[in-house]
Amino acid sequence: MAGLAHANADETGFLRSLEGSWAGKGAVKIRVTSPTIHVSCKFKSTTSANSLLLDGDCRGLLVFTRHFSASLKADGATYSGSYTGSATGPAGLKGVREGSMINLGITWAKPVNGDRKAIMTVQKNGTDGMTLTTTDVDPRTGKSVVTSRIDLTRM
Repeated sequence: MAGLAHANADETGFLRSLEGSWAGKGAVKIRVTSPTIHVSCKFKSTTSANSLLLDGDCRGLLVFTRHFSASLKADGATYSGSYTGSATGPAGLKGVREGSMINLGITWAKPVNGDRKAIMTVQKNGTDGMTLTTTDVDPRTGKSVVTSRIDLTRM
């Protein structure tokens, strides 16, 4: 029985550490071959014992305003849910927490940069920092490209 309890580890403490209002700056690429757009973002995070909802907006110079949302459910250290913010529509998320980082595979609704796969990480940095990163593969070179990185601080 002790092994079963360990397999369903409680994520409450980690999830609660992500709750609150967050603001910060970062860089976004619409496609791996697009120029970088510098953005300012504000997010609100709400949590429960086994869920996380990140909801916010990022704005860049005149041409870029986008609403982002990620909704995750935890089953032990395994996470699944959905992401909105891509022009292709809602995407599926699935992954695991390793230490202070949730590593998630993204499955886009339609092909982005030549396929439907990418990677998102939610990294907790100390008590008042969080970094959201999305990485995709450049179909021309096969190399990983960071398509968004947003560094947030608790407000």
